[in-house]
Parts: sequence; structure tokens; C-alpha cells
Amino acid sequence: MIRSLLITLCVLSSSLLLAQTDSLGQQADDSTMNFEANYDRPFLSGASSSLALGGYMEANTLYAGTDGIEEGFSFQFRRLTLFASSTISPNIRFLTEIEFEDGTKEINIEYAAVDLMLHPLANVRGGIVVNPIGAFNQKHDGPQWDFVDRPIEAVELLGATLSNVGVGLYGKAFASDLSFGYEVYLTNGFDEAVIDNDLNRTSLAAGKVNVEKFEESHSGLPMFTGKVAAKLRNVGELGISYMTGVYNEWQIDGVEVDEKRSLNVLAVDLNASITSSTELRGEVAFVSLDVPSTYSQQFGSKQWGGYVDVVQRFYEGPVLVFDNATLALALRGEYVDLNDGTFNETGDAIGDEVTSFTGGIAFRPSAPVVIKANYKYSIITDLLGNPPAYASALLFGIAAYF
Repeated sequence: MIRSLLITLCVLSSSLLLAQTDSLGQQADDSTMNFEANYDRPFLSGASSSLALGGYMEANTLYAGTDGIEEGFSFQFRRLTLFASSTISPNIRFLTEIEFEDGTKEINIEYAAVDLMLHPLANVRGGIVVNPIGAFNQKHDGPQWDFVDRPIEAVELLGATLSNVGVGLYGKAFASDLSFGYEVYLTNGFDEAVIDNDLNRTSLAAGKVNVEKFEESHSGLPMFTGKVAAKLRNVGELGISYMTGVYNEWQIDGVEVDEKRSLNVLAVDLNASITSSTELRGEVAFVSLDVPSTYSQQFGSKQWGGYVDVVQRFYEGPVLVFDNATLALALRGEYVDLNDGTFNETGDAIGDEVTSFTGGIAFRPSAPVVIKANYKYSIITDLLGNPPAYASALLFGIAAYF
């Protein structure tokens, strides 16, 4: 039922014929698409310099508990991201994004690529690129969203902000009110950590942290990621993306030691406006992975999940000293099945599922800054399908471009 609801909402929303607005509470530029999100940010530049700088931060508080056992209250500084761009020449540009997570627990070069702009339909990009799988992976900045937590599907299934070193092409075309865009890349890929990890389950998120992925391809073969998207003015944007590659080290010194084991990901994403003040976003992803027969059934060969967000702005105007503030109500429904299958012995469905609902309110004193208050309720089913655990959390956060 949940699978059908997610897919139905995503498909039906693509037919809405109403004004498109962006997540910052302003009228959107209908020509800007999700794959252009890296450059669609507030930058600060000098009149005599080609260098532009910017960034954003996210911080929040958390009070959570599971089955009545409270985990207590915590402050969290989730991330500080710095980005810089430069127009090297009229047809060459560079952009980099460096992220500091949980203070300085993790420091990552999330993006660092040079664009050779040859033609609107054929441009070359090389360096560390964000794999265009789903929309959230492309457009993930905290100030763009009215929720404190990132979607479970984006984090658990796709390893949100997945990036790799590689090269590819991208382009864009217009036909009346329709914009069409595409990206295709060959990059390094995953390693055996997708099934050999501390989580004891199949996890692309665990596999994305390979510290050597910017130096070599673990499998010796490139991973392919491609996306096509269409955006209709006054309606919304629909994207379809696909990622495939071999994740295991199948040969050593030219000697074949294992069969090639691949992973494949298909994602469909959509954003549209129900009214000029009501926005809907959704994404659904399907993962299939070749798991060795020597692994137990707790390592799933199929996973899937998705989310649907509805944001309703109900006030725009002055609040205290802020002249152009907005207030919005936000609701998210999400579901992930981390092991989609049945037990060989009994035929019973394998668990390892999470269903979650989040409601909240978002206050934007100005477009680049959002203050969020969320309540999140989750139903968590373990591998064996035992009675579920019930988790809840109160979150209060702030995210701001600077």
C-alpha cells in the first residue's frame, strides 16, 4: 500500500498545471533544473575578480526516544559547507564544494570539477562530480528544505551526496515551455563495503565512504550514472536516473578471482506545485545488487524506498523586524525496505523496514535562512518481522546560506 501511494503521488503530481515556486518561498526561475543546483546558489563576488564564494550551515537540537526509552537532549552541528566558483575563461568554469560534518568529524571534498562549455547540448565536466542519481543527491542544501532530517531514502538507500571522480557530458535544450536536461558520467564506483560493513546489511551508504575512491576504481571498471529530466513551465520537473557498475575486486594482477558482481539503481523524482503556495516533492528509488551466495539472507539483493513532501506556505509578509518573512507547514511521508524479499525456508516476508512521518513548521525571516521545528514518528521493523519499535523525535534547527 505504501509503495503504491508513493508511486501514485509522484506520477499524478506531474500533471498539475499550476505556478512553479522554489523551496525558498520565492517565485522560481522556470528555466533552472535540478541538475544545475550546484550553480543555483547565492555567491558573493567582487567586481574585479572572477572568484565567487559562498556556503551554508546547519545546526539543530534533538530530543528522541524509542519505545518509551528516552535518549535525551542533544545539540548537533550537522554541517558547514563552503563553495567557491571561478569563471576561468568565457567557456571554462570551476566549482568546488567542501563539507565539514559533525564539527570536523568528517571533512569531504564533495565536488570539484571543471566545465568546458562547448555547446548548450554538449558540455564536458571532469573532476569530483555528484552522481546524478535522484534529485536530492543533486539538490541537498539544508536551506533548500523545510525539514531538519534528510529523507531516509536518500540517506539509507542512495548514500546522500554521493560523489566520485570521473568525467562526463551534460546539456540542456528548450522547446517552447519545455526544458530538457541530461547528465551522463563515467566515474569510480563502490567497493565490497556495500555488503561487508558494520551494519550487517546491504548498504550503498556504507560503500560510499571508500577513502581510496578518488585514487582508483576498486573493480578496475568505471561506474555509469545517467539522468534525463524534463521541466514544463508552470507545472514542474520529472527526472529519471540510472546507475550501474561492478563493485567487487574480481581480478588481481590480471588473474580472475571472482565473478563480476554488479549493482544497479533506478530512481524517479518529481517536484511540482499544487498551488502557487503549495509545493510537492517526491522521489522513489530501487536498488538491486548481486550478493554472493555465501552471504546470509540478511544481506538483501533488492531494496527500495521513497518519500513525499508537501509544503504549504500560509503567510508572507512582515514579522517583527523582518519585512519579507514566510511561514510554512510541512508534512513528509517516507518508507524504506532495506531487504525486499522472502525467507527461503518459510516464504515469509523479510523485514528491515522503516516507515516514518514528519510534520512541522518552517519560518524564513529571509529567503536564504530557514528555522525549522519538526516532530518525527517512525515505525521500525527488524529483519525477522517481530513487533515493530516506535521511535519519536522533536527537532528544532536552523539552516542558512551565507
